[in-house]
Amino acid sequence: MLLSRRQMLCRCGMGFAALGLTDLLSSQGLLQAAPTARSPLTPRRPHFPGKARRVIHLFMNGGPSHVDTFDPKPALARYAGQPLPMPNLRTERRTGASFPSPFRFQRHGQSGIEVSELFPHVASCIDDIAVIRSMHADVPNHEPSLMLMNTGEARLIRPSMGSWVTYGLGSDNQNLPGFIAMCPGGLPIQETQNWQAGFLPGAYQGTYIDTRHTALNRLIENIRNPAVSPAQQRQQLDLLAELNERHQRQRQNDAQLEARIQSFELAYGMQRDAEDAFDINREPAHIRALYGPGVQGRQLLIARRLLEKGVRFIQVWHGAGQPWDSHDDLETEHRRLARECDQAIGGLLKDLKQRGMLDDTLVIWGGEFGRTPTVELPTPGANAGRINGRDHNHYGFSMWLAGGGIKGGQVHGATDDFGFRAVEHPVHVHDLHATILWLLGFDHERFTYRYAGRDFRLTDVHGRVVRELLA
Repeated sequence: MLLSRRQMLCRCGMGFAALGLTDLLSSQGLLQAAPTARSPLTPRRPHFPGKARRVIHLFMNGGPSHVDTFDPKPALARYAGQPLPMPNLRTERRTGASFPSPFRFQRHGQSGIEVSELFPHVASCIDDIAVIRSMHADVPNHEPSLMLMNTGEARLIRPSMGSWVTYGLGSDNQNLPGFIAMCPGGLPIQETQNWQAGFLPGAYQGTYIDTRHTALNRLIENIRNPAVSPAQQRQQLDLLAELNERHQRQRQNDAQLEARIQSFELAYGMQRDAEDAFDINREPAHIRALYGPGVQGRQLLIARRLLEKGVRFIQVWHGAGQPWDSHDDLETEHRRLARECDQAIGGLLKDLKQRGMLDDTLVIWGGEFGRTPTVELPTPGANAGRINGRDHNHYGFSMWLAGGGIKGGQVHGATDDFGFRAVEHPVHVHDLHATILWLLGFDHERFTYRYAGRDFRLTDVHGRVVRELLA
């Protein structure tokens, strides 16, 4: 049997030296206690009482156009077909003349906030929503912008926002993952990096669920064990846990082993609780009708049921297979995409509110960036495009927040007259993350994890709390 140096020291005739070393390290506070059996998902308190207890992030993959959804720009119609008087207009590709929105905007609610005709159901909840019209990111490319929005870092591997939140708060249900990523029809760009745990323990990584499926064994792979009964499986897990814990005692702080132990227990717990959580047929007919038909209605209703059962952070993707990336046919594609999700999002907000859950549930809507106010032109030498879409735009775009300590019925910030650049109260992605953490009870500058000799945080070395958004 191979022995480590420490084991060799303890077993040889000079084992008393190990006793002396133990006493010395203990007296200097350098001896680390043996790991306990406490689950990494055990609920924990934040720095201070937060208004939000859980988060649902509605991610519109591909970059929805802000000037066609939540940021009306009538000046675009005045310059229709003409170059915009903006000498500093820069985009990723070639763009041409002003492209007015093909959609009507109308005021809604007591707040009178203008919302596009694409989102009538969301607009009916506008008094509970804070629209940020001055978001901005770093670059106009999908991959780094997805990483920035989801992890706070555009290039290097970092824990995702859901992983940070679950690390900080744990979960209220030990039989379900603390962080779930619902993405129907396959993985988006950057795949599982969007919900990765990075250098955090593996227990905080998002659990991927393909909500295109309806059968439980298709939603969650290997949710049933056809070979043994639940009682026999419990005996197997108990034996395995004993062997793993014995192995772990000799290898303190082995994150991979700890994650493996927790994954076995979580998988067993999900066999008991998942069937109820994912079965929307247990909901009354009028609630199912509130969310509407289709994949989006079903997955948002599942999300609400998971929130009720104590899941801490749920990311719901829309447009993973056919994204909001409308370089061509913007009118047709944005209308189709909005029709798929508008009723479900409006239904979610109404359902959370009528159950008293909106007060402590933070709802986030948006993509990785916005789109240009000008029409995109085909690249020289390439096949001619339809010249009826918009390019990527990270200089200014819109997102909105609701519930969880947010002051609804307000618009924060503004882009210029044409919707190209954030000019009034700009909000960077780091500022958004700092505000989200504050609503959950965390000071983003103190909420850190030590790795490789450095204290890391979701906001890196940036970020400020946007206090105007707070109730």
